[in-house]
Amino acid sequence: MRPRIAILNPNSTERMTTEMVDTARAAIDGLADVVGLTNHRGPASIQGPEDAERCLNGLFALVDEARETGAHVAVIGCFDDTGLATLRSTAGLPVVGLGEAGCLAGCLAAQHFAVVTSLDVSVPVIADNIRAMTLDTRCAGIHASGVPVLELNAGADSLRRVQDAIDRTAAAHPGCSIVLGCGGMTLIANQIKAPARSRIIDPVVASVHMALAALS
Repeated sequence: MRPRIAILNPNSTERMTTEMVDTARAAIDGLADVVGLTNHRGPASIQGPEDAERCLNGLFALVDEARETGAHVAVIGCFDDTGLATLRSTAGLPVVGLGEAGCLAGCLAAQHFAVVTSLDVSVPVIADNIRAMTLDTRCAGIHASGVPVLELNAGADSLRRVQDAIDRTAAAHPGCSIVLGCGGMTLIANQIKAPARSRIIDPVVASVHMALAALS
């Protein structure tokens, strides 16, 4: 029987769940079944600690649903790694955080990594998580693109603004890997051009590979 990965979307936007699942399935090419579960009790997007707090009860309930679908491992589909510590200690199955996976992959890709996220309100949360992972000495910086989560796939202007932020980040931190600091960026990840000497890390891709590694 193939392993089954459940991507738990802490927000209520079904489109983002579908996008993450599509990316994950393409990334592992049949090595596992991937299902997506959406927290319909959560906010439309997670932008800052207040949104994270509002999503927790619904997110925790998704774990029971994931187990009922036969999931062997869960991925928290938010770069803030919302509820990760609690779920990892209570879920009864391996739990991978999108942010954790992205930053670890960034460390493998280069000596240092930088994060490009959505809004400034997300920066302190991500910085705290990176410190908790003891990866702060490997992190060159965290930068906001200024594009709200729900506008990340809204067309050419959204892509241009994210690309501009990545180009500025690469110029400020030459040779760093650049981690996309939002699950909502996965749809445009293949359209982003990596600046010279930089590698773009899609945390959705990183998380499903690490989910498989957790089962190996």
